[in-house]
Amino acid sequence: MKDYQKEQKDILAELNTTTNGLKDEEVNSRLKKFGTNELKSVKKDSVLKLFLETFKDAMVIVLLIVAVVQILIGSVVESLIIFAVLMINSVVSVVQTKKAEGSLDALKNMSAPIAKVIRNGEKISLAANQLVPGDIVILDAGDYVPADGRLIEAGSLKIDEGMLTGESVPADKDIATLSNVVPVGDRSNMVHSGTLVVYGRGVFVITATGNQTEIGQVANLLESAMTKQTPLQKKLDQFSKQLGIGILILSILIFVIEAVRIYFGGTANLSVDLLNAFMFAVAVAVAAIPEALQSIVTIVLSMGTNKMAKRHAIIRKLPAVETLGATSVICTDKTGTLTQNKMTIVDYFLLNGQSAPFNDKPETWTFDEKRLMQIAVLANDSTISETGQELGDPTEVAMVSFSNKVNQPYDEIRTKHPRIAELPFDSDRKLMSTVHKIDDESMMLTKGGPDVIFDRSTKVLIDGEIVPLTDERLKIIEDKNEAFSDRALRVLAFAYKPIADEQTIQFEDENDLILVGIMAMIDPPREAVYGAVEQAKKAGIKTVMITGDHKTTAQAIARDIGISQEGDIALTGQELDALTEDELNEQLEKISVYARVSPENKIRIVRAWQTKDKVSAMTGDGVNDAPALKQADIGIAMGSGTDVAKDAAAMVLTDDNFVSIISAVEVGRNVYDNIKKAIAYLFAGNLGAIIAIVAALLMDWVNPFTALQLLFINLVNDSVPAIALGMEKGEPNVMLRKPRDPNEGIFAGETLVSVLYRGSLIGIAVIISQYIGLGYSNEISVAMAFTTLILARTLQTFPARSNSQTSIGAGLFSNIYVILAVIFCFSLYGLTVLPGVREFFAIPADFGWVHWRIAAGLAFGSVVLMEITKLIVRKKA
Repeated sequence: MKDYQKEQKDILAELNTTTNGLKDEEVNSRLKKFGTNELKSVKKDSVLKLFLETFKDAMVIVLLIVAVVQILIGSVVESLIIFAVLMINSVVSVVQTKKAEGSLDALKNMSAPIAKVIRNGEKISLAANQLVPGDIVILDAGDYVPADGRLIEAGSLKIDEGMLTGESVPADKDIATLSNVVPVGDRSNMVHSGTLVVYGRGVFVITATGNQTEIGQVANLLESAMTKQTPLQKKLDQFSKQLGIGILILSILIFVIEAVRIYFGGTANLSVDLLNAFMFAVAVAVAAIPEALQSIVTIVLSMGTNKMAKRHAIIRKLPAVETLGATSVICTDKTGTLTQNKMTIVDYFLLNGQSAPFNDKPETWTFDEKRLMQIAVLANDSTISETGQELGDPTEVAMVSFSNKVNQPYDEIRTKHPRIAELPFDSDRKLMSTVHKIDDESMMLTKGGPDVIFDRSTKVLIDGEIVPLTDERLKIIEDKNEAFSDRALRVLAFAYKPIADEQTIQFEDENDLILVGIMAMIDPPREAVYGAVEQAKKAGIKTVMITGDHKTTAQAIARDIGISQEGDIALTGQELDALTEDELNEQLEKISVYARVSPENKIRIVRAWQTKDKVSAMTGDGVNDAPALKQADIGIAMGSGTDVAKDAAAMVLTDDNFVSIISAVEVGRNVYDNIKKAIAYLFAGNLGAIIAIVAALLMDWVNPFTALQLLFINLVNDSVPAIALGMEKGEPNVMLRKPRDPNEGIFAGETLVSVLYRGSLIGIAVIISQYIGLGYSNEISVAMAFTTLILARTLQTFPARSNSQTSIGAGLFSNIYVILAVIFCFSLYGLTVLPGVREFFAIPADFGWVHWRIAAGLAFGSVVLMEITKLIVRKKA
């Protein structure tokens, strides 16, 4: 049996304690046995270890080898640039990791520092970390609960458990023993560490401390939740290994061919020629490896974070930008994310048949409507400050807000009818009553649960007349109450009666009431959510609601906004626990709503989707959400949520809005598209160079490029244009595509075709250029090949902007950064043909306009062919 299923006396006996508290010697013994009341964590990796871990990436290792070789052959500047980029990436990675580790520290800080406890029969205050199981703790409004425990006294006690349960309304607490197994949110006789007392008082006996508490279990889950690599990280890592092996083989092959040619061709200085051949092979390797790839990916992701920030999504972990683009399942909380997190009156009913809406002209209201509004506003403790801040219970705030909305300022009613006496609400009576002077008569106004009010009413108000509450009339309002409940609306009933003694009222006075009517309220969906859910469907993204609320309420909201479809399933946390892994796997894609869930449930749901290779996003705001936020492919915390949730998440929504998630997904897809465009641009250019080099080797021509030319081309073409492509706007159909397969390679789809086609055109243009140049001289052929390659790679930036649209179709000036990048690259190329510089780049003095026009024309022609091909393919499609 669980603690909430046991009788008080049995709990006290098991813990070997009494209501007078523990003795000091017993406390010391238990401190040794259970430890202090604080969360323990595993030892964290040092900053140095985290830093060194970043250098295990395959691409990083290849780049380090290249940098070392460049230093050996004298290319110090290029190697220093590579080292600088790698260092920056490593520092950023370490900083992000250390920030993520803050989630457990934030959990620790939620423990109450001071607690009121009874020991040796006396009430004392002490540090909460000194509490032990068996201690008797006193709670008052405003206190944080310092440990888990079973209530032994409760007076109108209400506790905000939202950080554990996701509930938006404070939980009523009592001391009654529960018979059934229930989730945390329904354990009305238990209190939990880190939650906040908002009303009343209580006394409880501690049953669990430290990591054994509910919040401690969350911390344990947080430790065990695995941080996952993003799909792009996986593919880049895999590709880097393959690329490194391929380039090594190619470089060795080129060196062997060159060495054989030198050896059998006869040479005056064998060692010098072999060294030059080796340097050229290294230069080919450098030309083939896009050194800037990692930094370009980082920069494009960073630009994506800026775009997302403008759409209310703050990225805490950079790879999350790309992960969003692959998201196929969004597991979202209900309260505040899909809904407004604000209880709102949406309907009412009077016995004369009147129902919503109230009109906004109070002077035209019926007597019954006026009386209903008077009770709702006067038997109510909530207020709205002059600055608009709402203070009080959400259901009571809904009533005063409703009064204001229909042009009857609530404070005018209260000024006109001040409170004389009251009976506060408590969870046993489920009633609240206040006394006021209305029309020169003392009136007791009562609001509460419909069933309680109905039972205590003997009369009813109909069109200003007080008549008996017959069975027929009672049946009418009970049916209406049930209809409201079926719509998942929260219902309160309102009644009153004249009283003789206005100064004091007793609980016995709350009988023989005059029933006026009922009001129904709900936390309504955000208006924009309907469109966002529909947009998610079109994008192939399944939305799943996971909430701490009751199943009926969750289902009603899910149906209303389009999350739940015909044939979909809704499960409670207990029903989920009853399913085997095979049963869950079989039903998973039909389950659209999970209600009354636990932290373990949330992690299980995320892992179930991940088992199906689905990239899952999970939203949350409470401590209970943190483990699932960490486990998910992308955890999304609410800006209004706890620090624990934010630290565990990869993204934070500043407006707590589901719409912002879909907006961020669109940015994520655009970012991934742009990364692939940059990758295609880089590799197409590199492929063109390799094709020209291999062709020259096979045809026994002079090498088309010098080592310095290849390094210069890499320096000019590999960074700025690729970054400019990262600024490209989204493709027109970006949110009409299905989520990409997380297992697809980075060259999947049209990317590989684009690389091969554009690279081949560039390579062919260079080969033709060199062939024509050989008709003049070997030196001219090298200068022409160099010019064609650098111009073709630069101009390739335009067709690289889209695989489906031409640059003109996409808007020639819609991305001004591409224009600037091309101008920048042309300017750098222009430096190489200046007198005094051209000699370093093997451009002879007789290289003139005729040669340049041929080389430039071939480069331009290859790019025009790339764009024409798009038009032909699109026309056929």
